[in-house]
Formats: sequence, structure tokens, C-alpha cells
Amino acid sequence: MGDIDDALERADREHFTKEPPKALQAQVNFLLKQLGTAKAVAQEIGVTADSVNRYRRGTRKHPPKDIAARIDAAVRARWQPQVRRRRRKQAATTTGITVETRARFGYTASVGTTDDGRFRRLTVHLPAAYARRLFDASDQGAGDQQLRQIIAEGFKENYFQDGGTRATGLSDVEINDIDYIDVEF
Repeated sequence: MGDIDDALERADREHFTKEPPKALQAQVNFLLKQLGTAKAVAQEIGVTADSVNRYRRGTRKHPPKDIAARIDAAVRARWQPQVRRRRRKQAATTTGITVETRARFGYTASVGTTDDGRFRRLTVHLPAAYARRLFDASDQGAGDQQLRQIIAEGFKENYFQDGGTRATGLSDVEINDIDYIDVEF
């Protein structure tokens, strides 16, 4: 996963209506319901099926920290899919998304202007069309560079060109060196 996928995942998690299970047994039981078999769960979290069964029965209660983190991540990735779909649909059709980032922006512009990339901290609301493109690309497995390009196009239109009222000679914007990025919808 790249920076943008991570930001989208964090944004999804902010809208949970109920917290995911915290106890190890409950987490493993949830994963078993979702994935069907101990072997599938084991493959997902990187342990043996016997270890999964021990966690499920409660005979092993304290997995190593990296395994516990993988279990928690697997649960959170599958938690409340209907809530996630509803929020994404709303963002993609009506509300749009807000992207906050600190990154180096480079751009191509007309002669006589600078194209030196520099760090900027921006918070920009992007319309629903950009949210829809971003979600569709992410769902189809697009790489981080493609997702950055969609956000860069939204920044170009909505921030740098302010809907066509300024910087009309700006032809291309790139996001490089992301310090942090946060998405809200």
C-alpha cells in the first residue's frame, strides 16, 4: 500500500459506528467468519492454521507484537464494509473529499514562471468527481503514482487555478515527497 491508500484506509476507519473487537479470541473468530477457514486466516496473518486454532480456543493468548498487529489490521480492513461503502458512495456522488497534505509540488507552467518544486501544506476540498475517480482507481488496484496524479489534477483545478480564475498557463502539477497526507470524507 502507498501513501494514498493508507490515507483512504484511515478515513474509512473514522466512520465506524461500532469499534472492532479488541480481544484476541474475538478478533480471530471474526476473521474466521469472514474468511471461512483457519487456513485462510493463517495465510492472511502469516502464521500456521494450528496457531489460529490455538488463538481461537484461547490456549494461546499473547501472540508476538507483529502478529497481533497483523490480526488487528486484518480485522479493521474487513470491519463494517456497508458503512464504508455508504460513506464512499456519498463522497463520490455529493460531498467530495478533503485532502490535507504537506508535500513537494512541482508543476509545468508557461515561460517566465518558476517550476521549482517546494514544500507546501495544503488543505483542499475536492469535488465528488475526484472522489469517484480516486475510489474507482483504488478499488481497481491502481498504484500510488496513479492515485497521486488524480489528487494532483484536483489540486491543479481547485487550488492552483482556483476553478479557472488564475494560473491559466499551468499545464501540469505533480505531488512529490509526501511528508504526510490525510483524507476526510
